[in-house]
Amino acid sequence: MTKSSPGSSGDLLESLIEAALKAGADAVDARIAETASLSVEVRNGDLETVEREESRGLALRALVGKRQATVSATDLSPDALQSLSERVVAMARLAPEDRFCGIAGADEITRNHVDLQLDCDDMPEADELERRGREMEAVAMAVPGVKQMSHSGASWNSSRSWLAASNGFRASKSSGISSMAAVAIAERGGAMERDHESTSERRKAKLKSPEWVGREAANRAIARLGARKLESQTAAVIYENRLSSRLIGAFIGAISGPAVARGVSFLKDRLGKQVFARGVNLVDDPLRIGGFGSRAFDGEGRPVGRNALVEDGMLTQWLLNGPSAKQLGLTPNGFASTAFGDPPGVTTSNLDLQPGDRSLDDLMADAGKGLLVTDMFGPSLNPNTGDYSVGVSGFWFENGQRAYPVSEVTIAGDIPAMLLRAVPGSDLQIRGSTNAPSILIDGMTLAGR
Repeated sequence: MTKSSPGSSGDLLESLIEAALKAGADAVDARIAETASLSVEVRNGDLETVEREESRGLALRALVGKRQATVSATDLSPDALQSLSERVVAMARLAPEDRFCGIAGADEITRNHVDLQLDCDDMPEADELERRGREMEAVAMAVPGVKQMSHSGASWNSSRSWLAASNGFRASKSSGISSMAAVAIAERGGAMERDHESTSERRKAKLKSPEWVGREAANRAIARLGARKLESQTAAVIYENRLSSRLIGAFIGAISGPAVARGVSFLKDRLGKQVFARGVNLVDDPLRIGGFGSRAFDGEGRPVGRNALVEDGMLTQWLLNGPSAKQLGLTPNGFASTAFGDPPGVTTSNLDLQPGDRSLDDLMADAGKGLLVTDMFGPSLNPNTGDYSVGVSGFWFENGQRAYPVSEVTIAGDIPAMLLRAVPGSDLQIRGSTNAPSILIDGMTLAGR
């Protein structure tokens, strides 16, 4: 980390923290964030929208004893910052006590700010994004059966933030992403179906081509034409790798330290016990170069490292920040979400369900018949019991082969039992910060017609 230049965002934070301490705060943390974005959408060969946004803002948290308050502002003038620091301390004095709040000790913060190569390209010209959108739309519309595009667009965004706290922590970080997405609508006999495709990368050179995105969106939409309804039954379900990470999201919510501390988790008694089948591993790696969720420190400035949250099917740890660790009598383990200027939550970074050795075709062959889920909507989850239901569409398969598309199906079960039966496939793809291969789960309840 380099020293801030005079008048820089780092200097503003230094003066802000000093002012809050002088006003009576026992501890302070703060951040300044700058964001920029550009997005373009085309429709019917014409430019539909161009949106460009730039913002700069500050968040400040002050602690007085076991009371805390937070404020935010976009006016970063000296007078405004002085008033802000005095106001947040006054607010903290009036706040209710929280015996678990606090910031990391000076001996807990990391000094190792590694470069994880999260920067993106410079902001492109709107004409370039428009070209990508036009190419996606043209390729998709050329596929027989595609009636129209409900979305064809490209975007770019970047962010930079400066972080500081009264415990001596100082850091800055920056990141950015380029992306393209297309949604195609196909029609046959008056019935219409839609599907989508997208690509996102730190650097545009790594993006899939606009032609690939448009063609994939079109082909996926066409494949869904002629969808049928299923009879209600019990059957095997395979969650396609594009959406199987949503199951992992439900699991992550259940091992959140704050949720466990409040007793609102269906896994609150499962630490150190079997939660997946033997051989299943779930790994979080914050130090992945260029990763979508990479970070050199957690949201409270503590060090981070690669962790197996599930090892050979066993739950190894909760996701802890400082407050939840205190409440549970444990040690923070690097999963705090950004707290500078706000109370911390918890989050994972680059989380991957490790792949198995069976391809998607192998999983269908193993199951014989069942439902391959390719789209999900309206999930419902009881955080106390794990009872789960979700509306889906996809493909019925028989004899290990796709037979026909299906829609308007509801899947029901309970997440704890589902995870114990989950069989990961081999087709892991890194599409975001949480990823999983296709997942086979037998004995699921399907509600159809």
